[in-house]
Amino acid sequence: MSYSASNRVPQLALKGRGTRMFVPAMALAVALLGGCANRDSVTVGAIPDDYRTNHPIMISQQDKTLDIPVGASDRGMTRAQSESLLGFLEGYDRAAASVLTISVPSGSANEIAAQSTARGLAKVASTNGIRRDRIAFISYDAGAGDIAAPVRVTYSAMRAHTDKCGRWSADIGDTTENKHYTNFGCSYQNNLAAQIANPNDLLGPRQQTPVDATRRGVVIDGYRKAPFYTPAPRTEVEY
Repeated sequence: MSYSASNRVPQLALKGRGTRMFVPAMALAVALLGGCANRDSVTVGAIPDDYRTNHPIMISQQDKTLDIPVGASDRGMTRAQSESLLGFLEGYDRAAASVLTISVPSGSANEIAAQSTARGLAKVASTNGIRRDRIAFISYDAGAGDIAAPVRVTYSAMRAHTDKCGRWSADIGDTTENKHYTNFGCSYQNNLAAQIANPNDLLGPRQQTPVDATRRGVVIDGYRKAPFYTPAPRTEVEY
């Protein structure tokens, strides 16, 4: 009994010293691995890999333009030209009242017809809520051989947009870093921006509209008059 007990004490002491030597070594290895992981995350995190960051939707004032071709033999505004203008003016903000510019070709074969069409377009715009003092006429030089130089209608408006797509700065076949290519997500962001009717919706929510008191009264009255739920009596199933 004494022999076995005397042998156990040195073994336990030796095991304790080994444990004390192993713990600092493990802590040092974990610290080294942690330093490597932290360094890699900083390097990779500095490069954006989100299409919303690479192609952000921005809001700015831009010109909207409509070209209306005019034939040399035309003698006034046609119905198709009037409908095209009305559709174009759907996006015009009458509260902001930006200047509606009508550019008339000068020196072309259809100069006289274009002037008549421009006057008709201005009349249609004025009839649909655009003040006359916000309609401006200018002329631009057109070639003498141009028999269908267009009348150009322009106004400025706030709109959502992104940068131009088509940036192929690198080979998309190079996937060693497992990252998106530069043009990834650009068309999606452009299509999303084109569907936004009011760009101010991107800046914040709108104010809530007043409650429909009549509809609210109908719903509450129906809730009050609803019959109480009475469960059906249980019956044994008979075969």
